[in-house]
Amino acid sequence: MSRDTRERYGTISRLLHWGMAVLVIWQALKLFDRINDGEHWVGQVLVPWHVSIGTLIGVLILVRIAWALRNKDNRPPAPPPPMLGLLARAGHIALYVGLVLMPLTGISILVGNGYGLKAFGMQLVAPGPEIEWLATFGGVIHSPLAWLLVLLVAGHIGAALWHGLVRKDGVLQRML
Repeated sequence: MSRDTRERYGTISRLLHWGMAVLVIWQALKLFDRINDGEHWVGQVLVPWHVSIGTLIGVLILVRIAWALRNKDNRPPAPPPPMLGLLARAGHIALYVGLVLMPLTGISILVGNGYGLKAFGMQLVAPGPEIEWLATFGGVIHSPLAWLLVLLVAGHIGAALWHGLVRKDGVLQRML
């Protein structure tokens, strides 16, 4: 198992990145649930897993943040020129913040509406009384944040492809 170096991300960093990428794309397919009231394969096959996958992403983003902090000295340098490095850093921070807030706001909706939290068949938070402010907080933020996160992910993919196909500067290869 390789470790993070200044030239390349290690095995754990790459597994967390690509595993979460698959899960986030799966979650983004929930947006198709708005078409035809979810009466299609996405709504019937993928959407029932939405809460479980969202909870898993919530756990994995905490692991990923801890791992990134543990390996901060081995992080590859920001790409020159400085403005692009600043933009890349801001984009990554926005992705991390979004990936923390999405599960929290989703859980806020469930718990606030009295449903509790059940993921992968396990009751993690028991159903209880409705907490109106918590349901409102989650309800107001969760969906717009989902759209913002889709835009951030699209920007992240676009920037990675730009580095790999246009600049050919090795940034994309660090995570492959």
